[in-house]
Amino acid sequence: LAQPGIPSEEMTMTALRACWRKDLKLALDSAEQRSEASTVVDPASHLLGLDSDTKAQQHVDAATAEAKATPAMRVQDVVDKFSDAAYAIITHPTVVITPQVLELYVELQSRLGKPETLPQVFELFASKPRPRLASGSIQYVKPNPGKLSNAVLPAVADVALTAAIEAKNLDAAVGIVESTCATTATRRQRMLNNAFFPAVVFGGTPIAIYLVATNFSLLQNSMEPVMARNVAFAAILAYVGFTATIGGVAATTTNDQMKRVTWAPGTPLRQRWLREEERAAYDKVALAFGFSEQTRWGEEEGEEFLLLREFILRRGMILDAVELMPGMN
Repeated sequence: LAQPGIPSEEMTMTALRACWRKDLKLALDSAEQRSEASTVVDPASHLLGLDSDTKAQQHVDAATAEAKATPAMRVQDVVDKFSDAAYAIITHPTVVITPQVLELYVELQSRLGKPETLPQVFELFASKPRPRLASGSIQYVKPNPGKLSNAVLPAVADVALTAAIEAKNLDAAVGIVESTCATTATRRQRMLNNAFFPAVVFGGTPIAIYLVATNFSLLQNSMEPVMARNVAFAAILAYVGFTATIGGVAATTTNDQMKRVTWAPGTPLRQRWLREEERAAYDKVALAFGFSEQTRWGEEEGEEFLLLREFILRRGMILDAVELMPGMN
């Protein structure tokens, strides 16, 4: 970071990989083993210490407690230092956050069990000014957060959300959902990937129907070819349009994949389809932080879970809709 200029993607990824070396995991594992070994009491030492006075025994207990706490503290200090170093690298003004760099950073923080910075980094991925060299100096260009290229890949978002759930960090989990699945870029990306081909088919269907109706009109002699073509075109178009409408409604209103989080009544079908990934993510969060027993769903208490329930409601969704719970429908 101290070098002048804009670091390349390979340089950034090399620096991030240095924050998770193979010997780091071995050091953490050995520290945990030493912590467990320090808790073992030697029977002979215990018997020899029966005649010691109270002050000496208290000194031994204090030394034992310090030996037990030191490895755990060292492990946490190492994790914090490497996590802070990775965050300092990726948030540096001259570092460009590419999809590959973002994926590596998410993997690193997931291994370290530190998902607190992931929501902010996801926001920086879409809104961080891009450095450019112009006239020998570095200039920063403000990007468009809603651009398709600024959408976080679903696989990367899923890894980050899983890390937040494993760390039992509800704030980080909600922040990850809001900075990945709920962004404009993600919705546009979903529309491009899943709606482009159906839109092309929908646009070309009337032309195909017209050609079919024209050929059908030549196979009869009961009416004029033009009238036969128009009747066949209208009939086929009405049939295809009606069937496609029913299929679209069925596809956007299905709720078999929903567990605890469902759409609020009145939510437009287009919004339900565009925001399905967001709803599924909140469903995953509710399942992870709530009761595991299905019969106890809806009985969760506590300030954090109540805030989660209210936040989901403000997003146009309902957590544990009574009419959709088991035995209530």
